[in-house]
Amino acid sequence: MSGEVRIEIEARPGGACVAHVTVDNANKLNTLGSALMKEFAARIGALAKDESLRAVVLTGAGDRAFIGGADIDEMAGLDATTARAFITRVHRCCAALRDLPVPVIGRINGYALGAGMEVAAACDLRVAADGAVFGMPEVKLGIPSVVEAALLPSLVGWGRTRQMLLLGETFSAADAQAWGLVEAVVPAAGLDAQVEAWVESLLAAEPGAVRLQKALIRRWEDLPMRDAIAAGIDAFEAAWTTDAPASAMADFQAARAARRTNR
Repeated sequence: MSGEVRIEIEARPGGACVAHVTVDNANKLNTLGSALMKEFAARIGALAKDESLRAVVLTGAGDRAFIGGADIDEMAGLDATTARAFITRVHRCCAALRDLPVPVIGRINGYALGAGMEVAAACDLRVAADGAVFGMPEVKLGIPSVVEAALLPSLVGWGRTRQMLLLGETFSAADAQAWGLVEAVVPAAGLDAQVEAWVESLLAAEPGAVRLQKALIRRWEDLPMRDAIAAGIDAFEAAWTTDAPASAMADFQAARAARRTNR
């Protein structure tokens, strides 16, 4: 195996849990080879079955890279017969994250290049260390940027996507935030605090509503506007098939009444 995938399940109050996933191939900047990708897709897929899961945090081992890309040593040996299978494995890693029923937070602690940036784009929320470096350098290696690079226009717009993919240049975390690729940039020492703030917000929300919201966002990506709105109506109705909305709203009303009483 070219590396490994470490998963730690953190128990939280009320029976909830948070999965911390680390791509651990630090001696090669956490690059993705076939063995690692097969393990990653399988283990992320298994997480989806955990009903107590509330969030997933994804990062890379060490302090140099989130995911430095696909393994160039392996790619150098590809041919027209094996290339499709290799790039399909990259897609399956990204799809496994997108198919999780709970939000995925990308903790980007260093290089996020090529396939690593595609994995980052497949996360729901992204925080980057201020020294992180991003890029889609595939054209400089004689290949196009593909699979989940298709997510980039919805994040950064078509102009920035063309800039990234056609020029193949690297760019900073500050640029990534300004362009809309990441939601927050912090000093490396502050990564865990930002992740925890987001996790706490997710845990404070009604879990069924968060799962419905992620599923609906995924549907919106594929639907024209009229159908996307109709899908939202369906999701709103589905929320009321449980007592969660009534319970959450009753708690809100009680807290509001208490605040008014204490004024």
